[in-house]
Amino acid sequence: MEIENAILVLAALAQPTRLETFRLLVKHEPEGLPAGEIARTLEVPQNTMSSHLNILSRAGLVSSERQSRVIAYRAEMEKLRELTLFLLKDCCGGKAELCAPLIADLAPCCSPQKAKS
Repeated sequence: MEIENAILVLAALAQPTRLETFRLLVKHEPEGLPAGEIARTLEVPQNTMSSHLNILSRAGLVSSERQSRVIAYRAEMEKLRELTLFLLKDCCGGKAELCAPLIADLAPCCSPQKAKS
Protein backbone atom coordinates (compact mmCIF):
# COMPACT_ATOMS: atom_id res chain seq x y z
CA MET A 1 0.00 0.00 0.00
CA GLU A 2 1.28 3.43 -0.90
CA ILE A 3 1.23 6.32 1.56
CA GLU A 4 -1.40 8.21 -0.48
CA ASN A 5 -3.72 5.21 -0.43
CA ALA A 6 -3.20 4.71 3.32
CA ILE A 7 -4.10 8.36 3.89
CA LEU A 8 -7.27 7.96 1.80
CA VAL A 9 -8.31 4.87 3.78
CA LEU A 10 -7.50 6.43 7.15
CA ALA A 11 -9.32 9.64 6.19
CA ALA A 12 -12.41 7.63 5.27
CA LEU A 13 -12.35 5.98 8.70
CA ALA A 14 -11.64 9.24 10.53
CA GLN A 15 -15.32 10.01 11.00
CA PRO A 16 -17.50 8.33 13.65
CA THR A 17 -20.36 7.13 11.44
CA ARG A 18 -18.03 5.75 8.77
CA LEU A 19 -15.87 4.00 11.35
CA GLU A 20 -18.93 2.43 12.99
CA THR A 21 -20.29 1.46 9.56
CA PHE A 22 -17.07 -0.30 8.65
CA ARG A 23 -16.90 -2.06 12.03
CA LEU A 24 -20.52 -3.18 11.63
CA LEU A 25 -19.82 -4.57 8.17
CA VAL A 26 -16.73 -6.42 9.43
CA LYS A 27 -18.95 -8.09 12.07
CA HIS A 28 -21.31 -9.22 9.31
CA GLU A 29 -18.73 -10.77 7.02
CA PRO A 30 -19.03 -12.53 4.67
CA GLU A 31 -22.75 -11.93 3.99
CA GLY A 32 -22.75 -8.13 4.41
CA LEU A 33 -25.78 -5.95 5.10
CA PRO A 34 -28.30 -3.97 3.06
CA ALA A 35 -27.80 -0.21 3.15
CA GLY A 36 -31.17 0.35 4.83
CA GLU A 37 -30.31 -2.05 7.64
CA ILE A 38 -26.99 -0.30 8.20
CA ALA A 39 -28.78 3.06 8.41
CA ARG A 40 -31.39 1.70 10.84
CA THR A 41 -28.83 -0.03 13.04
CA LEU A 42 -26.69 3.09 13.34
CA GLU A 43 -29.73 5.41 13.46
CA VAL A 44 -28.54 7.50 10.51
CA PRO A 45 -30.82 8.89 7.77
CA GLN A 46 -30.58 6.80 4.60
CA ASN A 47 -29.38 9.68 2.41
CA THR A 48 -26.62 10.46 4.92
CA MET A 49 -25.66 6.79 5.09
CA SER A 50 -25.49 6.70 1.31
CA SER A 51 -22.91 9.49 1.37
CA HIS A 52 -20.86 7.70 4.01
CA LEU A 53 -20.99 4.42 2.06
CA ASN A 54 -19.82 6.23 -1.08
CA ILE A 55 -16.78 7.60 0.77
CA LEU A 56 -15.95 4.17 2.17
CA SER A 57 -16.39 2.68 -1.29
CA ARG A 58 -14.06 5.24 -2.94
CA ALA A 59 -11.44 4.35 -0.32
CA GLY A 60 -11.84 0.67 -1.22
CA LEU A 61 -13.11 -0.28 2.23
CA VAL A 62 -16.55 -1.49 1.14
CA SER A 63 -18.06 -3.04 -1.94
CA SER A 64 -21.69 -3.26 -2.97
CA GLU A 65 -23.76 -5.82 -4.76
CA ARG A 66 -27.31 -5.51 -6.00
CA GLN A 67 -29.49 -8.31 -4.69
CA SER A 68 -32.87 -7.91 -6.37
CA ARG A 69 -34.09 -4.47 -5.22
CA VAL A 70 -31.62 -4.18 -2.36
CA ILE A 71 -27.98 -3.11 -2.41
CA ALA A 72 -25.91 -5.09 0.06
CA TYR A 73 -22.57 -3.78 1.32
CA ARG A 74 -19.59 -5.80 2.46
CA ALA A 75 -16.37 -4.86 4.17
CA GLU A 76 -13.31 -5.31 1.98
CA MET A 77 -11.20 -7.39 4.31
CA GLU A 78 -8.25 -7.37 1.91
CA LYS A 79 -8.08 -3.56 2.18
CA LEU A 80 -8.13 -3.85 5.98
CA ARG A 81 -5.34 -6.42 5.77
CA GLU A 82 -3.31 -4.13 3.50
CA LEU A 83 -3.75 -1.18 5.86
CA THR A 84 -2.83 -3.25 8.91
CA LEU A 85 0.29 -4.60 7.21
CA PHE A 86 1.21 -1.09 6.05
CA LEU A 87 0.96 0.22 9.60
CA LEU A 88 2.89 -2.70 11.09
CA LYS A 89 5.44 -3.17 8.30
CA ASP A 90 8.22 -1.29 10.00
CA CYS A 91 6.83 -1.93 13.45
CA CYS A 92 9.12 -1.01 16.27
CA GLY A 93 12.14 -0.43 14.04
CA GLY A 94 12.10 -3.94 12.62
CA LYS A 95 12.24 -5.60 16.05
CA ALA A 96 9.55 -8.26 15.68
CA GLU A 97 9.55 -9.07 19.39
CA LEU A 98 8.27 -5.57 20.14
CA CYS A 99 5.30 -6.13 17.80
CA ALA A 100 4.42 -9.52 19.32
CA PRO A 101 2.05 -8.03 21.95
CA LEU A 102 0.12 -6.21 19.19
CA ILE A 103 -0.25 -9.37 17.17
CA ALA A 104 -1.16 -11.41 20.26
CA ASP A 105 -3.92 -8.92 21.07
CA LEU A 106 -5.41 -9.56 17.62
CA ALA A 107 -5.36 -13.34 17.95
CA PRO A 108 -8.40 -13.75 20.29
CA CYS A 109 -10.72 -11.77 18.01
CA CYS A 110 -9.48 -13.25 14.77
CA SER A 111 -8.74 -16.88 15.57
CA PRO A 112 -10.56 -19.66 13.66
CA GLN A 113 -12.13 -20.92 16.91
CA LYS A 114 -13.69 -17.50 17.58
CA ALA A 115 -15.04 -17.31 14.02
CA LYS A 116 -16.84 -20.65 14.44
CA SER A 117 -18.62 -19.67 17.67
